Amino acid sequence: MSSTADTPDPGNLALSRKEDFRAFADAPRRDRPEPLTSAELSALHPSARAAYHRRRRVWHANLGPVRTPQLAALHEDLWDIVDSNLQDGDKAKGAVAVDAFPGLGKTTAVLAFARDFHRRETGEQGALTSKGHERWPVCRIGLTGNTGMKDLNRSLLEFFGHPGRDRGTTAQLGKRALDCVLSCETRLLILDDLHFLRWHHSSGIEVSNHLKWIANEFPVTLLMVGVHLADKGLFTEGGTAQETVMAQTGRRTTRLDMRPFTIGSETGRREWRQLLLALEQRIVLTDAYPGMLADDLSDYLFARSTGHIGSLMTLINRGCQRAIRTGTERLDRDLLETVKNDEAAEQARQELQAALERGRRTSRPRQARRKAA
Repeated sequence: MSSTADTPDPGNLALSRKEDFRAFADAPRRDRPEPLTSAELSALHPSARAAYHRRRRVWHANLGPVRTPQLAALHEDLWDIVDSNLQDGDKAKGAVAVDAFPGLGKTTAVLAFARDFHRRETGEQGALTSKGHERWPVCRIGLTGNTGMKDLNRSLLEFFGHPGRDRGTTAQLGKRALDCVLSCETRLLILDDLHFLRWHHSSGIEVSNHLKWIANEFPVTLLMVGVHLADKGLFTEGGTAQETVMAQTGRRTTRLDMRPFTIGSETGRREWRQLLLALEQRIVLTDAYPGMLADDLSDYLFARSTGHIGSLMTLINRGCQRAIRTGTERLDRDLLETVKNDEAAEQARQELQAALERGRRTSRPRQARRKAA
């Protein structure tokens, strides 16, 4: 088999499996396609032009993550918590819940942290443990609305590729998962889409109890990611018997969030501009120019995304794809008006866009406005 066949396709990975997660974590930084002028693009042989377009399609589909103030703050908090969880095995470790609205980049930020943590641990301690087992610093699994204790244990074993993942009782699967974590010296366990659980359904209570067992027995930092976790009762204090069960999880869990971009203050407007300037540096279109986003489209892009980085990245990505396909080779309002965005952003757009167009609000900081004037 060729070396190319042995290299996983980054677009065909399941991060709930260890080999795929390692391929994601160890993948080198993508090479930005070289920018060409319109004349240089036209001079390419058709096959070379097609290959160049494909490279740009893949590049624009993977522009992130961008180290925004929100991502940087989340990572600093995560490093504090993970590095402080070096207690001996007889002590329960603090858990983390990243609880934020959809479209704010929380999963992207958590995966970026997981990648950095994986690289640090394997770089400092090697790819193998002292007993010769593969070292897997991070285990990441996703949950569904039907996840119970047995499903959770099976998902853990599925990540490690354990041959006994399809047979055994809940307790047996749990012990096998613990053996995997201990043997592979896993230190960070990520549970994504925790909001899919029906917390006040019997399976939700079971999993909540199971999470406490994991926190007590597994030498890991439990990192949970979801939406409206507080409303679902993860941190509830007192009340019903169910809420009391949840409260025990809340006592050991630090809640972190990610805020949207806002333009109500000068600081917020500067942060928004810095994000657009960073994206300008990454876009590869032949007719792109400095200020294409940060000056000419700042208000428009804020209205279309309502300050949610997920919606912004979707719009930029799709806009670049259309600009390449149609030969427009730049982003402007006329082109972006033809590009559809996610439904939540489209529904929230109208009122905000009207306020921006009438001058009642602006996304541009004072210094940028003075320069334009």
